[in-house]
Amino acid sequence: MSVLHSALTQTIGVTLLRVVVGIIFVLHGVQKTFEQTFPGVQAFFESLGIPLAAVAAPAVSLLELVGGILLIVGALTRIVALLFTINMIVAIAVFHASMGFWVDAGGYEFVLLLGAGALAIALIGPGRFSVDELVFGARRRAAVSAQEPVSV
Repeated sequence: MSVLHSALTQTIGVTLLRVVVGIIFVLHGVQKTFEQTFPGVQAFFESLGIPLAAVAAPAVSLLELVGGILLIVGALTRIVALLFTINMIVAIAVFHASMGFWVDAGGYEFVLLLGAGALAIALIGPGRFSVDELVFGARRRAAVSAQEPVSV
């Protein structure tokens, strides 16, 4: 097996993607929660016509903050990554799409990348260097080995 296609390099790759995407979401969550604050995010969401902005603002802020931490450590990875994917789809549809592609004009370039990264993580899973693997990996491997045919 080539070094470039080993299980270790794939694990390192998905871990790197998971951690970097998680860090970006944590920082956005910190910004929304502590700098813009829930009322500020709520006012922005209301200006965009987002329904239930009073609920959506803290939900999105805390998703980005807590979900980013969960993504970094690889806990509840697929669920969190799927929620981030949905979050980015909504952000593109409601705000960024009308501003074009380029991020410097407020476009969807960066949000699309975050959404695609989150979707990739949801599809691939957390990798071996994760809390999910620590908690569920042994159980999954035991279930797989129990289903293997017994050689005679």
